[in-house]
Amino acid sequence: MVIAPHSARADSLFAPRLRAMTVGSVALVSMLAFEALAVGTAMPTVARALDGLALYGIAFGGPFAAGVVAMVLSGIWCDLRGPRAPMWSGLAGFVVGLLLAGAATAMGMLVVGRIVQGFGSGLLSVALYVIVAQAYPERLHRRIFAAFAAAWVVPSLVGPVVAGLVVEHFGWRWVFLAVPVVAVPAVLLVHPGLRVVRAPGAAVSPAGAGARIGWACGAGVSAALLHIGGQQRGLAAVLPVGLALVGLLVCAARLLPTGFLRAARGLPTVVGLRGLASGAFVGAEVVIPLMLSRERGFSPTAAGLVLTTGALAWSLGSWAQGRIRTPPSQGTLPRAGLACITVGTAVVGTSVVPAVPVWAGVLGWAVAGLGMGLLYPSLSALTLELSVPGEQGRNSSSLQLSDSLAAATVLALTGAVLAVGAAPGRVSYAVTLVVAAGLALVGALLAGRVVPGERR
Repeated sequence: MVIAPHSARADSLFAPRLRAMTVGSVALVSMLAFEALAVGTAMPTVARALDGLALYGIAFGGPFAAGVVAMVLSGIWCDLRGPRAPMWSGLAGFVVGLLLAGAATAMGMLVVGRIVQGFGSGLLSVALYVIVAQAYPERLHRRIFAAFAAAWVVPSLVGPVVAGLVVEHFGWRWVFLAVPVVAVPAVLLVHPGLRVVRAPGAAVSPAGAGARIGWACGAGVSAALLHIGGQQRGLAAVLPVGLALVGLLVCAARLLPTGFLRAARGLPTVVGLRGLASGAFVGAEVVIPLMLSRERGFSPTAAGLVLTTGALAWSLGSWAQGRIRTPPSQGTLPRAGLACITVGTAVVGTSVVPAVPVWAGVLGWAVAGLGMGLLYPSLSALTLELSVPGEQGRNSSSLQLSDSLAAATVLALTGAVLAVGAAPGRVSYAVTLVVAAGLALVGALLAGRVVPGERR
């Protein structure tokens, strides 16, 4: 494993021809991250102001479902016509959705705005991957994806706080209305660099495209049902969650690469590892603040700071993997990342025992965050490396679908585990953390299968 020396100017994300595109792309990712994190802070106030508690669940599940459909559509569109049109359409949907939500006079109008916003986000996120594939040389792919990962760090640290201050001092509407001020200039920075992107003209039949969009709609409905069912308690959650899981399994098998469920070598394993890592990390992340508050007496602020260590370590891991010029094999970084997530999550799990010092859990979460930083950009770069031009959109959408659907599934199941009994206890926390560590361990054992013909 060779650490790259200081890059020459021509071999940099900020080389003259790439500078504006890099700044604009990272700004777009930051904007998407901020909105995703800030809305959760503002929504309780919004629901009270618009008397819309009955639609609270669909205000989150609706955008998620729309995003799932849009990811698949964007992949097809990018492969047929190139990423320009999906990017501009995604931006338009995102901005229009935000404006609708910010101007809402009833909860129904806000939900419509959120769904339009979620659809725009899905189009935009896949288009950005295809832009990376076509506009950046392969040697810079891991670095630009590291920059995208870092673009989530600041929003994750300050997004909820900033959103809270905006809601308190300016009103909840500005959580939605202020974001387009950043979005439009960011896309204008990216636009000049789009001269180098092209339309691959993939051979996608209308019937095949229609079938994929149909399965995407099924996955979107299942994901929304899973999200809504996960917010219920007792028997009211069993039927919707059960139906949603069956729907997701059936639809995902037709949307993700052939061989995904059996971890076939190459792209199917790359996509599968993204889902396993996402499920493991999100499953642990949702439990940690609750566990630290109830079992170790942490204040909400202190528990949040523990999560911050994971976000910072994620950024550090992303930076480190971008500086490694030649890993020993394509499976090295994914395996190292998943091993860190496994060990880190397992160490966090020991924090349910009072005799274990709290600092051990904090350190464990930092190790898990480091693993995510090593893993995510490297899997994104591998996906592009294993994709011919006519499949870059489809494969990028598969990677992001695996991430989103796995996270939604694990969140719903984690909620069900925590809802058992009168209140969550040490056993509930331990079970969820053991499952999270187990998912990551499975991924670590499969990591050698990311490239066809490679032996572990």
